[in-house]
Amino acid sequence: MIIVNVKENESIEKALKRFKKKFDKTGAVRELRARQHFVKPSVRRREEVIRAAYRQKMQQEEMK
Repeated sequence: MIIVNVKENESIEKALKRFKKKFDKTGAVRELRARQHFVKPSVRRREEVIRAAYRQKMQQEEMK
């Protein structure tokens, strides 16, 4: 459970912004979207390998 204490003379907008930041850090939305459909472990691993290869390629291009 996320608790955000509203300080004296603090606007609701600032408190809401802090709440949203904390909520994003928990990763609840990301996890919820991931659980909406099942992805086979082999497919998930293949996607990770493709992403890693892409990142490595981009880093190599930066070094040149």
